[in-house]
Amino acid sequence: MPELRPLTLTPDTVTALADLLTATVAAGGSVGFMHPLPPEDARAFWTASLQAAGRDERVVYGAFQDGALVGTLTLLLAFPPNQPHRAELAKMMTHPRARGQGVASALVRAAEAEAARRGKTLLVLDTASEEGAGPFYEKLGYTLTGLVPDFALKPHGGLTGTLFYWKRLG
Repeated sequence: MPELRPLTLTPDTVTALADLLTATVAAGGSVGFMHPLPPEDARAFWTASLQAAGRDERVVYGAFQDGALVGTLTLLLAFPPNQPHRAELAKMMTHPRARGQGVASALVRAAEAEAARRGKTLLVLDTASEEGAGPFYEKLGYTLTGLVPDFALKPHGGLTGTLFYWKRLG
């Protein structure tokens, strides 16, 4: 099982996350970026994300095996005043060499536990319809709400739809 922990803004953490993001995008992972991903863009994204974590707007989890970052998941917490009960899972990434080892499941369980601890009763997420993680989330109890076709570009080009999921906590 991987070691999980919330991440904070340090140069080494930004570098490790940027490397993971770059590897994920290069492998075709639809996480909001196009291939090739410039390293400075990856570092800027994670710097801003970890700054938001420092403001308690999100929690960025890291999964480590043998001291190396092999996965990440972000729990988004900052929503409008009429949505204090919900949180969102975003930027789920498992390094291609660590897939199928329980990393993603452990990250989701940690995020769900933190969301419940913070009084959140509803989690939402989205994933690509082509080569996305829909079946994975369904195994974890998430309910498919629907599909929006041609929602985003795939990292190597071409359109893909997006699936939207939800899960009640507690």
